[in-house]
Amino acid sequence: MNMSLFVAQILNSVQLGALLFLMSAGLTLIFGIMNFLNLAHGSIFMVGAYVGATVAAKTGSFTVAMIAAVVATMVLGVLVERTLLRQLYLRDHLDQVLCTFGLLLIANEVVRYIWGASPVFINVPDMLSGTVSIFGQNYPAYRFAIILAGLVVVLGLYLLISRTRLGMLIRAGANNANMVSALGVNIKFLNTAVFAIGAGLAGLGGLLIAPLVSVQPGMGEPILILTLVVIVIGGIGSIRGAFYGALIVGLIDTAGRIYLQIGLLQIFERTVGQAVGPAIASMLIYILMAVVLAFKPQGLFPVKHG
Repeated sequence: MNMSLFVAQILNSVQLGALLFLMSAGLTLIFGIMNFLNLAHGSIFMVGAYVGATVAAKTGSFTVAMIAAVVATMVLGVLVERTLLRQLYLRDHLDQVLCTFGLLLIANEVVRYIWGASPVFINVPDMLSGTVSIFGQNYPAYRFAIILAGLVVVLGLYLLISRTRLGMLIRAGANNANMVSALGVNIKFLNTAVFAIGAGLAGLGGLLIAPLVSVQPGMGEPILILTLVVIVIGGIGSIRGAFYGALIVGLIDTAGRIYLQIGLLQIFERTVGQAVGPAIASMLIYILMAVVLAFKPQGLFPVKHG
């Protein structure tokens, strides 16, 4: 086995897992506490990428772009939650899906109107344009920075959830939102705070991925699908589940595409292996999700009650 390829794919898996965690951490809390299915979460991710790319182009500072992306998406999340989504908390999931799907379509058209249909590009920051040596292998510094950013967010969320009063309320809300409300907690404020945190993390994820892909309308939908898979596998409402679920999905999706294809090329003709390998690999995470739903529908790392 090629050691260089193995290290690169493991790191790529963790990097994808870090991005998926930024998306899934907020969304799983929104679903777990509010019992609200928000399909517009991917649109917030897209807005974060566009705002970050625009600010980076104007200021030349990636740090300023990062702050702008997080603040803009938090403000957007609060505005949408207070003006529209709050009216849907007690409605059926079908109503929530239809409304947020409509918001997704509207967001794509608004972005297309403001920034145009052509892709927008943002350069990797100069200080992260090189490589770092990991286990003797060179790896892009920017991709490694995404991994570190994900770990910092994990630590920050852990401290927030486990060491602060807001975190205590969030944990209690994830366990039993009705009881928290009955005890006199301002559940509307809690919902808004959770929504703002989730939106800010999605915006951060959008900015971080922007230098690696083209920023374009609809870019939030593919990662939203992966995020929903992460939540199902990890456990709804569980930050721990979002973290481990994101790593599992990242590993299967990234490493599976490479090593499954390599394995098939050893068995079938080259043209067959190249055609069948990616197709089967893309199904692996959904097969895992189906197995989890069948045998452990609460997820692999559900919220601990009590």
